[in-house]
Amino acid sequence: MSRIVFVTGGTGFLGRHLVPMLCQAGHRVRALTRQQRVAGWLLSLPRVELVRGDLLSPETFCAALVDCDWVVHAGGLFSFWGQVEDFYKVNVIGTENLLRAAADAGVTGFVHVSTAAVIGTPSPTHPMGEDYPLQPVEPYQVSKLLGEALALRWQREHGLPVVILRPGAYYGPLGQYAFNRLFFRDPMRGIIMQVDGGRYIQFPVYIADVARAVLLAFERGRPGEIYHICGDWISHKEAFDIVCQEASLPWPRLSIPGWVGLWASRAMSAAGLLAGREPFWPINLRSYVYNYWRVSSEKARRELGFVPTGFREGARRTIAWYRAGQPKQLPELECRDD
Repeated sequence: MSRIVFVTGGTGFLGRHLVPMLCQAGHRVRALTRQQRVAGWLLSLPRVELVRGDLLSPETFCAALVDCDWVVHAGGLFSFWGQVEDFYKVNVIGTENLLRAAADAGVTGFVHVSTAAVIGTPSPTHPMGEDYPLQPVEPYQVSKLLGEALALRWQREHGLPVVILRPGAYYGPLGQYAFNRLFFRDPMRGIIMQVDGGRYIQFPVYIADVARAVLLAFERGRPGEIYHICGDWISHKEAFDIVCQEASLPWPRLSIPGWVGLWASRAMSAAGLLAGREPFWPINLRSYVYNYWRVSSEKARRELGFVPTGFREGARRTIAWYRAGQPKQLPELECRDD
């Protein structure tokens, strides 16, 4: 069944996989963008309309929500660096503006893309489901948790059918930041930051799996529910082992003591404040690197039918993309009218 889907974040990492997937499924897409110049590639896809606007200016996009069936809120500010007020404006105020507009337009479904990072302080020993107590520790995590709370409030108080997805650490083709940088781009140029023997646990998810989970959420997600969207958790050492094997990178590699990494991160962050730019290893990475992120996606597998891509296969595809020259569009993401 063809639907009209309003998408935020269409030019981001997830959006570049999600919008073509929606087109391939036969849906029409209205993609919100602040800069049409960087969104031009979307116009090469069938059934896509660009909406020039900003989440902080609801008057720029409210009309575009009229007669939409679904909303996918995949837009937001994600960074290991930045001002608290910037995260709050985009991820909290912007989210509330969109929720209000969607409720006023009477949409039939709203998928809010959050992050499993809202957990903030993972258990050192146990898997974590959606009911695990949340203790965010840095501005991005705090802002995303506040956004979740707003979405659930609009579900509860205004009857807006909201499904919340909490993806793990994105990786895959078309990505350059965060997990992609630390576990693919940097190792492929000779930099591997393996802390404390690689014993800490990561929570990766292949980017196309997140896009597929969005479509599953509309068909099978229960309004008011939260779903973790992750692959199998994996230690840093295991992840680097696989990347080095698949990319034929030289072995062995040195382990960095945790205290050295933290000291270097603090020094880099101080220098970054002086320089006014994000350092190579900002201190806010600490929560993501020095923890055991055993995030369970069992609920999403059971209720949504979510099936994640294995890390080795995802790594193989990601490495192939880098070695192909990092093309801005992938053949499998192109879709054409029949």
